[in-house]
Amino acid sequence: MQNFKLIIEYDGTTYHGWQRQKDVPTVQGTIEAALETMTGRLVTVIGSGRTDAGVHALNQVAHFFVDTRLTPEIFIKGLNGLLPGDIVIKDCQVVARPFHARYDAWSKAYDYYIWNRPIPAALFRQYAWHVKKSLNLNTMRKAMSCLKGKHDFSAFQATGSPRFHAVRTVMDVSLTANEADGHLVFSIEADGFLRCMVRNIVGTLVDVGTGRVSPEEFENILMSKDRKQAGITAPPHGLFLREVKYGPSLSEAA
Repeated sequence: MQNFKLIIEYDGTTYHGWQRQKDVPTVQGTIEAALETMTGRLVTVIGSGRTDAGVHALNQVAHFFVDTRLTPEIFIKGLNGLLPGDIVIKDCQVVARPFHARYDAWSKAYDYYIWNRPIPAALFRQYAWHVKKSLNLNTMRKAMSCLKGKHDFSAFQATGSPRFHAVRTVMDVSLTANEADGHLVFSIEADGFLRCMVRNIVGTLVDVGTGRVSPEEFENILMSKDRKQAGITAPPHGLFLREVKYGPSLSEAA
């Protein structure tokens, strides 16, 4: 049995998220079906984490075990030939058997895209949230500075989610802007994320940008651990899993 590590890019528009589900298309299920065609075996693909319906990934990491003579190069070529165009295998490697895409991840980085201008976009409209009202970026940056460090992020966790493991450590957070076209990118890296955490943070930060919530109130929302005090959940189509980081020894080939 060999352990194969995949780097996957996908457009989540037509999928019900990463995790395999019965009778609906998912990214995991689609890749597993392609692997079954190639190997003649039922293969379980384990991702670094779940992405929700409509969320995209630039570099999702996954692994699977299979007893095969097929090489990583053959898997890349074969899977990309079998998969639909909205899922692409960017890389495949044989890695050490202990490597686990989910449990060995040190951190994950997400980007959330916003079009902040009165007029919507024709191109890329499926990959950014259109916010018509002008946003005060300086105020948003002031508010989100409180996110860095170790906190209980229950206030930004999806309602109804388990409340244990709500403590996460944010290593980096930023907001960049292209003032010429109103394109904003909110970026965040943490050791883990709660369900809808990034989208709930973005929804509340937009309230800060429009003046509905002050930076001080934003920090109070974080400290409250109360989801009801936070803003709306930003739509999924603006969210991208950009990177998953591992320790160097776990990324080395077997």
